[in-house]
Amino acid sequence: MSIRAVVWDVDDTLFDYSGADRAAMREYLVAEGLIDEGGAVAEALERWRVATEVHWARFSVGEVSFEGQRRDRVRLFLGRELTDDEADDWFRRYKTYYEAAWALFPDVLPALDALATSHRHAVLSNSSLTVQDRKLRTLGVHDRFEVILCAAELGVSKPEAGAFLAACDALELAPHQVAYVGDHPEIDGRGAADAGLLSVWIDRDGAYTSGDVLVAVPAGPHRIASLAELPAILGADTRFGAPSTFR
Repeated sequence: MSIRAVVWDVDDTLFDYSGADRAAMREYLVAEGLIDEGGAVAEALERWRVATEVHWARFSVGEVSFEGQRRDRVRLFLGRELTDDEADDWFRRYKTYYEAAWALFPDVLPALDALATSHRHAVLSNSSLTVQDRKLRTLGVHDRFEVILCAAELGVSKPEAGAFLAACDALELAPHQVAYVGDHPEIDGRGAADAGLLSVWIDRDGAYTSGDVLVAVPAGPHRIASLAELPAILGADTRFGAPSTFR
């Protein structure tokens, strides 16, 4: 049976999270006087990335709340104890810069347009509905998706099969009728494949397979470098002028 719906990850799949995060943190640290324009920017950004990965992983397995992982990221990054209110205030100031940097990847709207009439669309994110609902509205794509599910409200996160199956249930489709598109080789790529969905792993700029960051390419997912490749994988009918958007 053909694929009838596409479920999407958000951060670093539709939305350039890493780009926005780096740009925002750089501006914020300079504004806060924690680094100067010629200071150790790369080292600070790496410490923030590590703090984010460590505490996001804890949130993903239910060890800490969504708000808690934010507070703990700030504490680890700054290397000092803070009250919840102090950590919340620090993160709130950072978030002002972060939200100003929000942007979709350039290939997102062409891909959504190409698949608009051939497939249904939904979102499954390991974030919270409050965060992603507002983000998708701000980016102008919220109404493209008939279902938006997030781990904080579901009580289960990717790569657990239950998260992917919840998205299928919400669409009233069997897993083999649904494709999942995400940027992480294990959380998204292998997780969706193991749950029985058509798994499409978008490896933008070799983020996980080049330089100092190397992971084993998981078996199962289709690996793409751009969403321009997605319609061909899905067998979509793009006769309505869509191919020209990918040139």
